[in-house]
Amino acid sequence: MAGFTIIEVAMAAFALAFGLATSIISMQAGYKQMDLARGTTIAAQVIQSEMERLRMLSWTGICALPASSTFDGSTYFSANPDVAGKFTITRTVAANSTNPTEMKDLTVTATWRTIDGRTHSRSFTAVYAKQGLYDYYYTIAHP
Repeated sequence: MAGFTIIEVAMAAFALAFGLATSIISMQAGYKQMDLARGTTIAAQVIQSEMERLRMLSWTGICALPASSTFDGSTYFSANPDVAGKFTITRTVAANSTNPTEMKDLTVTATWRTIDGRTHSRSFTAVYAKQGLYDYYYTIAHP
């Protein structure tokens, strides 16, 4: 009568348990990375939306903005529950160091927390010229 010994059964059970444990840990790490990628994508879309909104403002409108303001991501972007309350947007407007009377530096930063509680942020900076970037480039910077 042939059969398995208790040691063989215990080794097989240990190998099975080890395989299940490592696969669960790998799945958790994968879900964290997917959440980070999803958040980064949404943050980029929110930042792009805010930059486009700012781009459509006149020079007077840009100058009237506060130096720094913070608001929820759904304020101008979307009322989608994936965005509302999850993303904090900080917008800063500063005089450009090269030409402070003709140009402004606009920075938009999106900050959010991932599923594991870690805080992440992405930002984008653009230069806004009083007469438009191309007009500045061809007439003032390169006479």
